Order: sequence, then C-alpha cells, then structure tokens
Amino acid sequence: MDKGNFGRKDRLIKEHRHDTYRMAGKWPEPTQCSRCGAVFTNGRWSWDKPAIRTNEAVCPACRRIADNYPAGIIELRGEFFKQRREEILNLARNIEEQEKGEHPMERIITIKNRGDHTVITTTGIHIARRIGEAVSRSYKGELSCQYNRSDKSIRVAWQR
Repeated sequence: MDKGNFGRKDRLIKEHRHDTYRMAGKWPEPTQCSRCGAVFTNGRWSWDKPAIRTNEAVCPACRRIADNYPAGIIELRGEFFKQRREEILNLARNIEEQEKGEHPMERIITIKNRGDHTVITTTGIHIARRIGEAVSRSYKGELSCQYNRSDKSIRVAWQR
C-alpha cells in the first residue's frame, strides 16, 4: 500500500477570509487609538472614557483611512441623483454619525465626485450597505450589493 496516495497533501490551513486590518489575536485591554481616541475594552472598540492607563495603538479604521484602503465602495448615479446630490449626501453623513456612535470602526473615508457619479468609500462593509439601503428606501431606485468574500469588501451601486 502506497501511503503517499492516501495521506493529506495540503498541510497549510487556508483562510476563509483575509482581512489585512483584522488583528490575529486580541488587543491588550484597555487600548486607546492614538488618532481618533476610540478605546478597545471588553472585546470591542467603543467611545467609552478611557481608563487612567491605557495601551496605545492605531485602530483598524484609522489604519484603513491612512492607507486609503476601503472595505466599502458606494456608487451613486443617475439624473435624479444629480438633482438631489446634497440631500442624498447629507443622508449618507447622517447614517455615518449614527453608525459611528455605536460602532467606531464604521466610518466614511472619502466622498468624491467623478463626473456623472459620486463615489463614497467606507472603512466597513456594514455602513456601506446601510447607506445604500437608506438611500434606496428614501428615494427608491435600483440598488445592488456585491460582496467580495476573499478580501471582506462590498460594492454598493444605486441609481435613479
């Protein structure tokens, strides 16, 4: 019997998802972001008041912003969008304020006007989906969400 044909050939463990900005282990508690002031306690990032002595690090959201490496991309386009651009972008900023209040890692990175459409980039996939759904719910139109599982990102497109 040839054991080479029956043994396990792949000894490497393949990751289901790869997120460069996710730490392999846990952050030491309490850790405070030196840029935004978010605090890691009880296994999550929050805006709680930091303890007297904290470890310092740069949180994943601030690292994504510094590297301009978004997890979410939202494209808003169409004639209706051109007419109500400021109103729709204010809705996106309001969603960011709500989301950021509860989840400090969910933020808008940039809002760029690209000729016939506008692109919003975000640090997380949840805020991108939430902005897309809020715009669709408020103004109707066509909404599509495409998840990329390999690098844990989302592309949201809305038009009307």
